[in-house]
Amino acid sequence: MSKGTPALIGWLALASAALVLVVATAAVLVAPRDSDENGHWPGMVWRSLLRTLDPGTMGGDSGTGPFLALMLVSTIGGIFIVSSLIGVLTTGLEAKITELRKGRSRIVEHGHTVLLGWSEQVFTVVAELVEANQSKRRSCVAILADRDKVEMEDAIRARVGDLGRTRIVCRTGDPLKVADVELVSPGTARSIMIVTPEAEDADTRVIKVLLSLGARTWGRTRPHVVAAVHDSANLPAARLAGGPSAHVIDADDVAIRLIVQSHRQSGLSQVCTDLLDFAGHEFYMRAEPALTGSTFGDSLSAYELGVPSGLRRADGTVLLNPPMDTVIRADDEIIVLAEDDLLIRLAATPAPPVKESAITTATVRAPVPERTLMLGWNHRAPKIIELLDEFLAPGSALVVAAPRADPTDDLRPPANLKLGFTRAEPTERPSLESLDVGSYQRVIVLSEEGYDREHADARTLVTLLHLRDMEDALGDPSAPDRADPATGGGTTPHTPRNDPFAIVSEINDDANREIAQVTKADDFVVSEKLISLMLTQLSENRHLYDVFADLLDPAGSEIYLKPACDYLAPGAEADFATLIESARRRGEVALGYRLTARFHEPPGYGVVLNPDKRAPLTLSADDRVIVLAEN
Repeated sequence: MSKGTPALIGWLALASAALVLVVATAAVLVAPRDSDENGHWPGMVWRSLLRTLDPGTMGGDSGTGPFLALMLVSTIGGIFIVSSLIGVLTTGLEAKITELRKGRSRIVEHGHTVLLGWSEQVFTVVAELVEANQSKRRSCVAILADRDKVEMEDAIRARVGDLGRTRIVCRTGDPLKVADVELVSPGTARSIMIVTPEAEDADTRVIKVLLSLGARTWGRTRPHVVAAVHDSANLPAARLAGGPSAHVIDADDVAIRLIVQSHRQSGLSQVCTDLLDFAGHEFYMRAEPALTGSTFGDSLSAYELGVPSGLRRADGTVLLNPPMDTVIRADDEIIVLAEDDLLIRLAATPAPPVKESAITTATVRAPVPERTLMLGWNHRAPKIIELLDEFLAPGSALVVAAPRADPTDDLRPPANLKLGFTRAEPTERPSLESLDVGSYQRVIVLSEEGYDREHADARTLVTLLHLRDMEDALGDPSAPDRADPATGGGTTPHTPRNDPFAIVSEINDDANREIAQVTKADDFVVSEKLISLMLTQLSENRHLYDVFADLLDPAGSEIYLKPACDYLAPGAEADFATLIESARRRGEVALGYRLTARFHEPPGYGVVLNPDKRAPLTLSADDRVIVLAEN
């Protein structure tokens, strides 16, 4: 009985056989005349079996009294046996369904993506994988988390919506246990992503999962593993635990660099989101034998759809925006920016003629001191100050305003920055007005620590609303334009006309970004979403890790949003092919442009990447050109 449904069915089969054999034998002995008519013992066995399985068969019986009595016994016994069998099957089926709903069965998949763990990050990753797999006939994402299977599936359907051709398979288990990880068949997976849990010891759990995967015995092929840690101090341990097949991202470092770069290049966060989002434009790597022997500069005009951005050598070395005279080798892969890999194709006709009359010469601007106000304080602030000290011109000033004791006393004195502190409450209007916000060119609003994500974002939104109202008053159209600190006149190259200061804000939840658009801040750095997008890109192509590392490294080529007037004459009719040529002559790769007039219009916020090379293009002096450049 304790062995479950199969054992119960076996016992019922034995009981049926015993009943049939006993009744048949008794009939031969008690009613020999009837047994002669029914084929002696074998015939009696058959008749007894029919009456046991189907009580209605007895309705057509005829014979002596003892024979009919024995058939009645067989029929009554069959009723109990068949009823018991139905009950056993029903109970067993319900138990099996319950077991399957618990998500404890092992999946049978190949080439799937595995997510280990559960957090808000899952919804972003699943949505991106669904978008990435639209062109595939079938794809599968397997999720293992210590949650109810049905609850996970319902949450994904509610938050993600249409899953297209992608199947989502959820299993309940602890990613820290090797036996539970086997439920999602990691040995046959294409990639494994470790989801950062929402817990105080999140990095510790990520490292433990990496160790758990390292303890597993793999076959001839081992899927690549991607993960992120939020404390830079844990990065060496995480990479050691993951081994050579794992790519571990320093989430804190990425967020800090994005905040600092967005401080310098207004609109950069939206460009990065578009580059990492599968719904936008992404980097792809593909071999182009037809371009072997040509230079990288020549390849910029070789594609009908797609912008070459660099090369990947056979040894894995990534060269973003290499010198224009770099020769493309036969074993090189070209890094192409495109909307989809299926849309990348070489041009069948020559590139459109360059409109020389529209090309301008860039104005050299010497770096000048700037004033920056940082509202709020968190654990990222010291590194942000350290990076700002490296990038800003000597004599620049940074004032920290936060509702706490001066946290800058413990920092190493900056070399280029004049660092100050004022105790202030960013959510209170009188406190902000006392800071003379209009005297700053840049404002950084950090998410305050000590509050949950939603509360911290709510405080940020209130601060941004106050800043917008103050900005509207300072930037009244009747007021004179603020002097450009880089040129000494005109409007600031990184802010729209009459905007007194550029605002970079840190947001925890991407859902709050749409709400925050009413504040019209210049940049919203949603670090959690950007990290999720980056991990998803790496899960699809592990070689993109070196591309992103190069983009975020100040020593290499980076993404810049430069004044359009440095490339094309304001108001002159040109096309994107001419813009590419203008950037090429400066040793840069033009990826697209940003229209100031659509600065606050979702979903692109004025960012246009990889446009049609032949379509007419007219840029104003306030627009920006998005380029890959050394500086």
